[in-house]
Amino acid sequence: MSAQAAQQKPTVRIVIATGKRKTAIARAVIKPGKGRVWINGVPLELWPIEMARWKMMEPLLLAGKDIWSKVDIKVNVRGGGIMAQADAVRMAIARGLVEFTGSQELREIFEEYDRSMIAGDPRQTEPEKPMRRSARRRWQKSYR
Repeated sequence: MSAQAAQQKPTVRIVIATGKRKTAIARAVIKPGKGRVWINGVPLELWPIEMARWKMMEPLLLAGKDIWSKVDIKVNVRGGGIMAQADAVRMAIARGLVEFTGSQELREIFEEYDRSMIAGDPRQTEPEKPMRRSARRRWQKSYR
């Protein structure tokens, strides 16, 4: 095998995208495949919480079968609650599909449907203050 033949290996395009919501962080790896999607090693079709499953499927349904049937998506998600994880996965998949296809049209479809699929949601919990048991809670007074 010559040096030139070694350089002309077919390159496989792999995209890594992230999504965040509150304290949930999702990392999606998108590569050419048969349209399979795994969340933490579980196929998306078998995900136990139905509302979360539909939320995670939104970018796939908006993109259309012709786009996502050509890629395999593996997502690892940690932290947060059930729906925060679903939102983080949704954002990671949407960002990854836009980057993988390079389609400005797909990006506009996602932003028109829900801007937080691409841009994210900046809201965070308010920090707890000193000498209190939560961010806004105060000690009660009973002297009147």
